[in-house]
Amino acid sequence: MRCAQAPRGCRRRADTRLDIVWRSVPDKHAKHTSKYTIDRGIPGAFEGETITRRRFMTGSAHTAGAIATSAFALPALGFAVGPVFKSTPHRWEVVGTVDEFPDNNYVPVVLTLVQNIGEAGKTTVYMRKFNPEIDTDPYDRHTPYIAISSRCAHVGCPVRWVDASERFICPCHGGVYDLLGRRVGGPPVRPLDRFYTRVSGENVEVGPRFSVNSQLRHFSPRLPGEPIDGIGQYAYPSTPGSKL
Repeated sequence: MRCAQAPRGCRRRADTRLDIVWRSVPDKHAKHTSKYTIDRGIPGAFEGETITRRRFMTGSAHTAGAIATSAFALPALGFAVGPVFKSTPHRWEVVGTVDEFPDNNYVPVVLTLVQNIGEAGKTTVYMRKFNPEIDTDPYDRHTPYIAISSRCAHVGCPVRWVDASERFICPCHGGVYDLLGRRVGGPPVRPLDRFYTRVSGENVEVGPRFSVNSQLRHFSPRLPGEPIDGIGQYAYPSTPGSKL
């Protein structure tokens, strides 16, 4: 008989070991409509508590970790993706007439990269006419003239075309390139950069710079020392606004 129905002074019987073993324990994983932890049978719950201390500390730690990760990841992501959305105006410059460039040797021309700053804004470009016997790579089939940059792909030192050896040679660090500007010796990590060319009437015009890999495939311009073969094309972001 329960104490409510028993005479005054009745005391509740102490639980025996069997009572403790066979007593039903509330399932903490079961769905409950109450928002309070004490109603959901969570051990250590307090009256009026709606979230456990363990869950609160876990959520706080995850939030702090997400904020710290974002502080490092977001600037790196912006550095890598930002140049993709940066537009650079294309400028074309007349460098000569169609009969000034042979198809078996390079002619140096001076190109203005940055206007109104004098000689510091100029660079030398080696040019020749497209030769189907030499330029057999598929990426050059629609190029009227080959325009190769004089800046080494190692650290940007000026290279020189040596007609006798048919090589581009960098005297600073020993970089050597073949007739097509592909690296054949020294520390450079990729071929020499190139410039787009076109013919307007009787004039030959040179346009934006671009980089090439070892197969002479075209890529957006990269800085010296940045390889673009294999994973290098993804590891180093393009620099369309750079002047080289």
